[in-house]
Parts: sequence; structure tokens; C-alpha cells
Amino acid sequence: MDLRCRVLHLYKTLYYMGKEYPKGAQFFHERLKNAFKRNANVTEPKDVENLLERGEFVIKEIEALYKLRKYRAMKQRYYEENK
Repeated sequence: MDLRCRVLHLYKTLYYMGKEYPKGAQFFHERLKNAFKRNANVTEPKDVENLLERGEFVIKEIEALYKLRKYRAMKQRYYEENK
């Protein structure tokens, strides 16, 4: 897959994942758009690869954030706190 397709796929994936962001989808989408605009002038394949790796890391971090949020919600619903 060429770099342009990978970048578009990364953007779409992050955009979709931002729908459930704790601070709101609009906040996430604005920051995402600004980040991609800021790096739009990067043309070196090696630099683009580094940015893609960073984006994939962000995807993993967001997934971890969502899983932690779901875990905390389930724990709060089903387990009593020992005081």
C-alpha cells in the first residue's frame, strides 16, 4: 500500500475512533484535523513512515483509554466499594 493510502486510512481510523473521545468528538476531530494539516508538507518517505508509526501508537493509546473506561464503568456497576 502506498503512503498516501496509509495516511488516509490512518486519518479515517482516528476520525472514527474519536467519536467516543471523553472530551467530545468535536474536540478530537478539530485536533486531528490540525495535526494532519500541520504535517501536510512532509514529503520524505522516511519522515512520513515515522509519522505513521506515531499515529498507530496513538490508535493503541486511544484503544487502551476506551478499554480502561469500560472496565471502570463495569467495575463501578457490579462491584461494591469496600469502605
